[in-house]
Amino acid sequence: MTDLIAAPAPPRLAIDGDSRTFPVARIFCIGRNYADHAKEMGEAAEAIFFTKPASAISTAASLPYPTETADLHHEVELVLALGEGGAIIACGTGVDLTKRDLQSRLKAKSAPWEIAKGFDASAPMGKLKLGPPPATGTISLSVNGGMRQSGYLEQMILPPAALLAELSRYFTLGAGDLIFTGTPAGVSALHPGDTVAARIDGLPPLDFALTERS
Repeated sequence: MTDLIAAPAPPRLAIDGDSRTFPVARIFCIGRNYADHAKEMGEAAEAIFFTKPASAISTAASLPYPTETADLHHEVELVLALGEGGAIIACGTGVDLTKRDLQSRLKAKSAPWEIAKGFDASAPMGKLKLGPPPATGTISLSVNGGMRQSGYLEQMILPPAALLAELSRYFTLGAGDLIFTGTPAGVSALHPGDTVAARIDGLPPLDFALTERS
């Protein structure tokens, strides 16, 4: 038996200090996992789950401003990378880009808002670092040199181990899965020409710029 088409290669993330790469299978995301962010969004401080396709991953230094939005928001997040059996084998710094205006319109209609989260290149990622995730430390994001988001990993409502346990109730987690663990307060709009610097203590940095729509 042969395939009708060639199977697309999965996106791959570089690993700091290692020649191997991490092939991405699925992306799970957690919203409202920091109480201060839930408050600024007018929502209950209760973690919720959604997904992004693997095509959301981007390691590019520059990204075009996406279509179908005039209100693109940044959300810096600790990202967990899973190996065999769903164990955490590495972690990194990521940004969940969100078409906030589109998301708000869909929420108002009680409609699914996946298209506001799961568009191409909506999950910029830095290099991964092998080993367990940091339990404490700062997580921050600046735009054009000005601080926008700043918080502490220990402020997560569900820390990594609890997140895995909760997600495992609904999915069989495995090798190649990524988990975006939520964002602290301070999310706001990005514009073409902006440069973004996302940082988590002890992890490789993430930097990218937004360009005009192509």
